[in-house]
Amino acid sequence: MATASPDHYYVPHQTYWPVLMSAGMFTMALGFGIYLNGADSGLIILLIGLALCLGVTAGWFGEVIHESERGYYKDREDRSFRQGMTWFIFSEVMFFGAFFGALFYARVFSIPWLGGEGDGVATYEFLHQGFQAAWPTHGPAELGGAFETIGAWGIPALNTSILLASGVTITFAHWALKEERRQALIGWMIATIVLGMIFLGFQSYEYIHAWRDLNLTTGSGIYGSTFYMLTGFHGFHVTLGVIMLAVITLRCIKGHFTPKSHFGWEAVAWYWHFVDVVWLILFVFVYWI
Repeated sequence: MATASPDHYYVPHQTYWPVLMSAGMFTMALGFGIYLNGADSGLIILLIGLALCLGVTAGWFGEVIHESERGYYKDREDRSFRQGMTWFIFSEVMFFGAFFGALFYARVFSIPWLGGEGDGVATYEFLHQGFQAAWPTHGPAELGGAFETIGAWGIPALNTSILLASGVTITFAHWALKEERRQALIGWMIATIVLGMIFLGFQSYEYIHAWRDLNLTTGSGIYGSTFYMLTGFHGFHVTLGVIMLAVITLRCIKGHFTPKSHFGWEAVAWYWHFVDVVWLILFVFVYWI
């Protein structure tokens, strides 16, 4: 195994993890494609690929943690990790930016055009006469039938306060880590995890209520599709964040991280704060206005 000194950048030894991850992802894609073509075996293949990806993730991260705890990573590696996490979060900003862009385009341009404004006069006159350009909408064809929206000042506002509170608890956890108060660190981390799980519980209840009682589905035109696209992907990121927080908390319990060396912890905190900020934007533009 390669070693590192303060003057040299640590280069890992040869590893099979990337090859196994590629195989798992290919298996997932293959199974999904087969399933879309109507073969039930595709679901089994997809699950096999998913299991392989999860196993590789656990093993690969475990190896990185082992290298970190053995002191292979110095200042140069720390800077590299920070740059990598910064670019990862930037890619996530672009990911959600595309979805918010779709929402903006539909509301500001597409719907007014269908209602006869600007360049949409011809479309309105010949195809969609009588269409009222108002938001929310399921479009001129009224796909999915009538539906109701979810008010901002119910569960969405409650979930906003929960995520904001989780941002406070993880900040307190960071202070405890820098002050070497291990029990306080663990307590604040557990509180953050619990708040994240409560958020997901409320969102699940909201989905069930919207689908069953309000007829708000993915088939409810442009509003339904953008609603579930944005809130669903955000919920997926919260789920990943909770899993990451749980792993980091277990590492805290084992005595990992010091006030001067804890970027693995910081990376998860960055991600969680990013999730908080995205939800605030989502709350304003999806639920409120």
